[in-house]
Amino acid sequence: MKRILTYGTFDVLHYGHINLLKRAKALGDYLIVGLSTDNFNNIKNKKSYYSFYQRKLILESIRYVDLVIPEESWEQKIHDIKFYKADIFVMGDDWEGKFDFLSKQCDIIYLPRTPEISSTQTRVYINEYIANINLYK
Repeated sequence: MKRILTYGTFDVLHYGHINLLKRAKALGDYLIVGLSTDNFNNIKNKKSYYSFYQRKLILESIRYVDLVIPEESWEQKIHDIKFYKADIFVMGDDWEGKFDFLSKQCDIIYLPRTPEISSTQTRVYINEYIANINLYK
């Protein structure tokens, strides 16, 4: 069995996330997703709309995802690769090169992002939409 490991916040889930998870799963048999905890997001100065448990529930409902684990630190990746016996570590290509040090543990693959969508772009659109609605009240 070939095990794939990826990480992310997966907040404001969109089709770019689904594309990444689908392509990651296609590389093997079992996809493990390390999901950033709320505390780890605070350390990264990142604020999620959904809580860890809400994001976990959403990810667990996606057919490509076999297991969701908490990501609590940058340093845990080597431990997780060994513990879960990951064969391939996958991240979006916006992280290209940043995890090459893990190549002693398993294969590293950086997948192209879906270019026309991002969580940041989605948040901006939603905020603009809400602002426009408020103009007409």
